[in-house]
Amino acid sequence: MEKTGVPDIIVNNAGTINKNNKIWEVPPEEFDSVLDTNVKGTANVLRHFVPLMIAAKKQGIIVNISSGWGRSGAALVAPYCASKWAIEGLSRSVAKELPEGMAIVALNPGVINTDMLASCFGTSAALYQAPEAWYEHLVSLHPSRILQSVF
Repeated sequence: MEKTGVPDIIVNNAGTINKNNKIWEVPPEEFDSVLDTNVKGTANVLRHFVPLMIAAKKQGIIVNISSGWGRSGAALVAPYCASKWAIEGLSRSVAKELPEGMAIVALNPGVINTDMLASCFGTSAALYQAPEAWYEHLVSLHPSRILQSVF
């Protein structure tokens, strides 16, 4: 941070998922690993950077990557779902603690065919679009593009 300073935006994107299993069949170490990465990892990033942003009087945004399963749940991936429910609650709670000019959101990018999804669903993950296919649908947030869409 000596070169670039305190960030204006933080994206908590680290995540892992358990192998498909009923909760009573998920080994304790696997359950812990999912929660450690998805929940504790996110909390650790917040604990490190938010005080720095506040001290620097930064205006900024924190994006915590969540999941639709953090709002609905799914069979065989209860640890993952629980971790994403935690991200939803953590984000809403921290939003109430941040000073004016700072914001935090839980972002649900949808189901995307990634290596993580394939590790859980095998070849059926290919039924979902790859990240590259989503790129075409993204809107550039460059001010000129926003202006064009308004006028």
